[in-house]
Amino acid sequence: MAKPPVRKPKLDPSVPFTRAEARLAGIGVRELRGPRYQRLFYNSYVAASVPVTPLLRATAALMVSPAGSYASHFTAGEMWSGWVPEQFATHVSSPAAQSRCQRRGIRNHDRKDTAAIVTYRGVRVTDPAQTFLDLATEVNLVELVVFGDSLVTAKRTTPQRLVQAADAWVGKGSRTARRAARYVRSGVDSPMESRLRMLIVLAGLPEPKVNMILRHADGSWWMRFDLSYPDLRLIVEYDGRQHADDDAQWDHDLDRREDLDRLGWRIVIVRSKGVYVEPERTLRRVASALRERGCQSVPRRFKDEWRLYFPGRTAKAA
Repeated sequence: MAKPPVRKPKLDPSVPFTRAEARLAGIGVRELRGPRYQRLFYNSYVAASVPVTPLLRATAALMVSPAGSYASHFTAGEMWSGWVPEQFATHVSSPAAQSRCQRRGIRNHDRKDTAAIVTYRGVRVTDPAQTFLDLATEVNLVELVVFGDSLVTAKRTTPQRLVQAADAWVGKGSRTARRAARYVRSGVDSPMESRLRMLIVLAGLPEPKVNMILRHADGSWWMRFDLSYPDLRLIVEYDGRQHADDDAQWDHDLDRREDLDRLGWRIVIVRSKGVYVEPERTLRRVASALRERGCQSVPRRFKDEWRLYFPGRTAKAA
């Protein structure tokens, strides 16, 4: 009597798989290296049609990491839709060093037994507040505030929760985390808005209000401003456009500017070079506008801390 044919295991190429799993499913090495598949890490593959997201990379990295590992630091930040510096490695926290995965493209960190871990779409990852605390050892004060603002914007946490988590944290980076948490604000739309606000604050100028909305007489929404001093009718706005290609948008901006002039508002526009190339000039412009509008708390000299984070040496993209 003939033996029934051996059934090959079914392989789902939309999730990471190993070379051994591919071989069992009848996929040879040559086919695996062809255009139908893409390699994530050594011995970790997925279909070429699948977008490589932070979640996918974390899934693949944890498949080859020791038990008890979890996604953390920058990768966790990306998974929570945070604004973090671009990374070319997937960050994983694991137990003892001798058992860690040593594959290229995976950066290992020491696992913290007290870390707050959750499961997000099937992946173990530090929760948003823990990710904020972990990044306090990886980025500077300003970039940590940028990240905190983005977590709040993505509705992953609140400024109050970050303050509470930072106050309870006693690990490395706790001082930076506690300070940064107190600068995190709700309603921030972009990383550059966060950086501009921090440039102003670290120089010792009064902190502008975030996300102020002007309304019509009937209470309906009219205009929204990134940063402002409502009592002084002063707006500080970051403009990331390099030039105006859209005539309709340009006309809208001119109309908006005229409306503000008519209502007695002053607006200071800051571009990318005003943060990265000419930060001191930006501070002088804001300070001058504050004085002109009658602010009594403008210091005669700027504090020097802003120079640590905004040296003004090279231009960066908006």
